[in-house]
Amino acid sequence: MIKILVISNYSNSLSSRPEAEIFLSLDKNRFQLTVMTDEHTEYAEKFRESGIKVIHYIPFRKVSKKEIAFIRNVVKEGKYDIVHVFTGKAIINCILAVRKLKTKLLLYRGYTGNIHWYDPLAYLKYLHPRVDGIICNSTSVKLSIDHNNLFSKRKTVVITKGHDPSWYTNVSPADIHSLGVKKGSYVFITSGNARKMKGFRYLLKAMDMLPEDADIQLIIAGGDENFITKFSRKLHKNKEKVIFAGYRKDLLSVVAACDAFISSSVKGESFNKSLAEAIMLGKPAIITGIEGNKGMVIHEKTGLIVPARNARALADAMLQFYHHPEKSALLGIEGKAHLSQNYSFHSTVRQYEYYYTSLIDK
Repeated sequence: MIKILVISNYSNSLSSRPEAEIFLSLDKNRFQLTVMTDEHTEYAEKFRESGIKVIHYIPFRKVSKKEIAFIRNVVKEGKYDIVHVFTGKAIINCILAVRKLKTKLLLYRGYTGNIHWYDPLAYLKYLHPRVDGIICNSTSVKLSIDHNNLFSKRKTVVITKGHDPSWYTNVSPADIHSLGVKKGSYVFITSGNARKMKGFRYLLKAMDMLPEDADIQLIIAGGDENFITKFSRKLHKNKEKVIFAGYRKDLLSVVAACDAFISSSVKGESFNKSLAEAIMLGKPAIITGIEGNKGMVIHEKTGLIVPARNARALADAMLQFYHHPEKSALLGIEGKAHLSQNYSFHSTVRQYEYYYTSLIDK
């Protein structure tokens, strides 16, 4: 029996589902799990119901003597074989907490980039020699880390957080007309926060490039009032066709009511969860050709891929979907089949089980 301590944050049940479901699905005859997280969450309750111990604690500071001592005490008392850290703020504390212990330390990385061999902070986290392994959510993440890991052996492995089609069978479309969507419009949706990596400036510029008589609308879900104010100023000709929906608890239902998903990201993505959700809901997708998106869409077979930072290409792709809605819908069907087959949730679980076991057998 391999004893594993998972340290993560499951406060948002929707965003954490692909990760949390992994631990609910691991073979309980081979793995004994404990999860350190906020105990007042939907998934904490599911963990307890499945026999997984939950420790009510979330590290909030990057370096804290109190948190280091608490985690170290938990690890020593539990005699864990593996500590798997998913939250970025817990990494340094955990590295210091397991010093001189035999416990294997695993990290998770779901963002492409921002790890540099010349950055001293990197050697306190992902490039620290005490780290025994790093599970990367995409090949682009692995390549980014390996490229900057100059002084120690490669410790990365790619295991993508797959999605289960059953998660989406009961999602009903929302009434998006209440958001301001006009009946008969072809509706694109995208989601994210105000980070530059999302490339919203190019998407909004693309909206302004569309002919005024094109009955196309765009819903941008996520972001606060500052986000809305900042980006609404970038619209001119087709301002009334863009709807800033803000944060939505019923995001999947909103996506289900739209015609297509669009991602204008310029960097950083790693198996984009929002994109995966839209595809699993059968929506055709337009994405940029950045490294982190590779494999999720096959150009002109399951969706369209355009160059990053290219508003004209985004606009042309949107018009292609708009003028050929039946063909676009078929792309959505093929996209769902592609993702279900090549990024299976059950395959993810088996890969986690294999990796945990191989790490202990080394």
